Amino acid sequence: MKSEESVWIDVALLRLGHYVELDVGWMAHPFPTSSFKISSQKQIEVIQGLGKSQVRWVPHKSDALPDNSSPLAEPAALDAAAIEAQTRADNAAREAEQRKLRAAMLTAQERSLLACERRFAESVRLYRKTLDAVQSDPKQAVEPCLTMVNTYVSELLDKGEAAIRLLSEAAGDKSSMHPVNVTVISLLLGKAMGLNRAELVDLGMAAFLHDIGKVKLPDRVRWLEDNFSSVEYRLYQEHVTQGLTVGKAMELRAPVLLAMLQHHEMVDGSGFPSRLRGDAMGTCGRILALVNRYDNLCNPSRPGSALTPHEALSLIFAQFKARFDAASLSAFIRMMGVYPPGSVVQLIDDRYGIVVSVNSARPLKPRIVLHEPGVPKQEALILDLEKAPHLGIRRSLKPANLPAAALDYLAPRQRIAYFFEQAIEPEQPGTAS
Repeated sequence: MKSEESVWIDVALLRLGHYVELDVGWMAHPFPTSSFKISSQKQIEVIQGLGKSQVRWVPHKSDALPDNSSPLAEPAALDAAAIEAQTRADNAAREAEQRKLRAAMLTAQERSLLACERRFAESVRLYRKTLDAVQSDPKQAVEPCLTMVNTYVSELLDKGEAAIRLLSEAAGDKSSMHPVNVTVISLLLGKAMGLNRAELVDLGMAAFLHDIGKVKLPDRVRWLEDNFSSVEYRLYQEHVTQGLTVGKAMELRAPVLLAMLQHHEMVDGSGFPSRLRGDAMGTCGRILALVNRYDNLCNPSRPGSALTPHEALSLIFAQFKARFDAASLSAFIRMMGVYPPGSVVQLIDDRYGIVVSVNSARPLKPRIVLHEPGVPKQEALILDLEKAPHLGIRRSLKPANLPAAALDYLAPRQRIAYFFEQAIEPEQPGTAS
């Protein structure tokens, strides 16, 4: 039976001379009895290791407590009110530490996103400069592009696993963001398919410059529209052969020119300009054709007809699978996951979120931002579903089907832009549940 004069005490407050009563079975601790006076620091450590946050303490059976070199203090002075106050102080300290850690994580999260967006913007600016340069001095336009691609390839090969990161709406207009998007995704896919460094550089150059021939077209036919006349469609198709002409003037390598020439070919022979089939297409051309189509579905010339990344991937797999190389498509789906960055989702606990990052080597548990009404959206932490095994995604949905509050909070992108970052994240405090 417990003493009527005992009180609960946090195990962190135990000291030598405390008389304690352990509320556990006698086989759950190593002491001869469940009630005894603490005589060593080792006993305190054992009690703290029992998994109990508090134990019963009997003040009138306890000795005076040593407090470093201070005079002995009477344990009775540490009454229940004092213990409660200490517990509140400890809780406040823990909460302050959690707030500090959360603030640090928000800062790191923001810094990482800004770094990706800065580099994406630099690549967009380079593409715009390239469009101008190829018309006046095409040979001089090559070196900056090659430097950028070599940097991308080195980072992807030398820095371990990469995460595909969704960017904000500030990425830029379609004409300049499309080639950067295609370059980033193509290089990630090429790496996933085991291309070597030289092949990745050729793929990256072809992806960055695949639409360069559009500088030779009238503005009205540079982007495919559903209502094009047959004449306009033929004009649009000419950007491929025009790109080959520009590429030769730039003195690009033969594998780069070949992939550029094949970025609208389909393995079933339905593409253009040569209606190639199967093995007639090179590996880089097959990758480029798939990624180009995916980005055009997510970022069409008319934003109102855009598909979410999940919808685009599902459409390609369900209806267009025969048009693309099976190995490339399989690797693409494995890399992007079922819910690529930019997908709007509902979790199994009914909360809404947006996928903002996918580890390209482990895509089944993406990282998402959840709609949390109690947290300001600018302070929302990214939730890593790989570290929350009790959570999962129930379904994808169109942004228009979100409740108004969730739509405002999550702000789904009208334009989908990606960059890559190293797939190493700090541990999250108190993962959302």
